[in-house]
Amino acid sequence: MTVSPQATQRRRKPHWSLARTWLLQPGIPDGGEAYDAAIASSADAIVLDIEDGLPEAQKPAGRVSVAEWLSAGAQAWVRINSVATSAWSADLDAVAHTPGLVGVMLAKTESGDDIAATAARLPPGTPLVALVESALGIESVSEIARAPGCARIAFGLGDFRRDTGMSQDPTVLAYPRARLVIASRAAGLAAPIDGPTLRDQSRHLARETAVANSAGMTGRLCLDPEHAETINSLLSPSAIDIDEARRTLARLDAPTGPYDGSVGPTRARAQAVLDLAEKLGLD
Repeated sequence: MTVSPQATQRRRKPHWSLARTWLLQPGIPDGGEAYDAAIASSADAIVLDIEDGLPEAQKPAGRVSVAEWLSAGAQAWVRINSVATSAWSADLDAVAHTPGLVGVMLAKTESGDDIAATAARLPPGTPLVALVESALGIESVSEIARAPGCARIAFGLGDFRRDTGMSQDPTVLAYPRARLVIASRAAGLAAPIDGPTLRDQSRHLARETAVANSAGMTGRLCLDPEHAETINSLLSPSAIDIDEARRTLARLDAPTGPYDGSVGPTRARAQAVLDLAEKLGLD
């Protein structure tokens, strides 16, 4: 298998710690052209999905297709099945040592032991995104975030709602989102990745991305490459944000009014906006 020029001439993407859009591309059998198209999209991170992205009967062939593509000069993440399934070991056997594996997204992570068992099967230093999708996962998220090898946390929103019976109302889901954000920060990880907007719910994309942003999440899973540019834009500092941050720092550097305990946090927030803009090439 060879990698097409479409895949090699892709735009520069940010480091995974800054990735805003995580496109879940089904790891379909003989899917090289689809994988190339995903790489050429606006998504920051491409995740070849050999878990829920495939019917059970297609998983063996999809696993082979993904492994061959990652051995032919291309790079991507792979979402693998949960530790509790027999497919987990088969997934790792297929992709763990392919040269193009950027990292692994572990489905249905529910403990630090899940991270440890998976990390032990991967080359040292391979980043792991823990996909938390259940009540048990939320209750264990601090342990998961602190487990060696865990690089970032993602919210498996659909399965979490199925497990708990919660609605998609942002007020209802504020608690699990806050748990993910706080656990990530306490463990020194990049902010978490929120769940996706469904393909047939594109009209809610901007609103749902704003919810993720206000919750302190800095990325989103993505099921439709057409959603990527909107997510990237809304999870990045705008020109107005950058200008306001610069004016805030200038004002604080030459104070003309009261200088009190609010200055430190205000300065830090403004500086964080400028730092992120610089890392994303927006300044």
